[in-house]
Amino acid sequence: MKTINIGIIGAGRIGKIHADHLLRMPGAKIAAIGDLFAGDELRSWAAERGIPVVTTNSNDIMEHPDIDAVLICSSTDTHVPLIKQAAANGKHIFCEKPVSMSVDQTREALAAVEAAGVSLQIGFNRRFDHNFSRVREIVSAGRIGDTHLIKITSRDPSPPHPDYIKVSGGLFMDMAIHDFDIARYLSGSEVVEVYAQGAVLVDPAIGELGDIDTALTTLRFENGALGVIDNSRKAVYGYDQRIEVFGSGGCVSADNDYPSTAVVSGPDGVTRDKPLYFFLERYKEAYMNETRQFIDSLHNGTAVPVSGHDALQAELIALAAKRSLQQGRPVKLAELTTGISSAG
Repeated sequence: MKTINIGIIGAGRIGKIHADHLLRMPGAKIAAIGDLFAGDELRSWAAERGIPVVTTNSNDIMEHPDIDAVLICSSTDTHVPLIKQAAANGKHIFCEKPVSMSVDQTREALAAVEAAGVSLQIGFNRRFDHNFSRVREIVSAGRIGDTHLIKITSRDPSPPHPDYIKVSGGLFMDMAIHDFDIARYLSGSEVVEVYAQGAVLVDPAIGELGDIDTALTTLRFENGALGVIDNSRKAVYGYDQRIEVFGSGGCVSADNDYPSTAVVSGPDGVTRDKPLYFFLERYKEAYMNETRQFIDSLHNGTAVPVSGHDALQAELIALAAKRSLQQGRPVKLAELTTGISSAG
């Protein structure tokens, strides 16, 4: 088996998580890691893991002749230029979501990838969660008949710092975009219409920055199914991630993951552990699985499991939700694909 030499750009929390997974993965080797703010701490961290090159200049990775693929884990505003540069240098690409905040820029990046003939996988890690992927298998096998309704609950345990809100792109693009992708993944159909409502019920600072922290979004799919997603930036009991798909022949659902399945019953009630608190706990296995499948696709010459098209569709849904919230009406995705500005 040929070893895939990897370069990682962006050594924050997610970049380091991917690195630690790759280090345990047969057939992959981290040849370099880069971060604009790389210093002694990162160099020490890399040395402990046998990563030979640490750089502050992404060109050192992009132009390295022995690097086969890059993982782009840097801030969203850097994704499009880095994707273009990687494609121009013949590197396969894994990029965290979203590709960009602009549909036009995302399309430019996808065009560069297609022209170069390289692979691009997007980091929608929830598709690789053991619960969600099992639900998808059941739906795809026709065991619940034709899909009628999809319900997704996605609530964070605590709101992010206001400084993050400033650069996040908003709740729909930052948080709910995962749910928009999962809705498409479960339904096997494209979203054609979006209606969103939102409020500031958790943190007034989020509202002062022009965003919302609570949302209810309804989706209409091309196959006639309907979807509903509820989001909150604060669930006091932990990270709340549940789904249900209801169809003509039955229903399938997935509950939260818990530290244990122990249930205590007594005279004062029945209790159990709270859901896993943080997304890194909840989706630890999913992060490993998505990285493994990216490497496998390169070894086998097969299509990546989450494509640039998937990224574009999720961004379109997020932008439609934003427009719907602003204008108080349902928004058809066709409005965002027929020359109408994607700015909102």
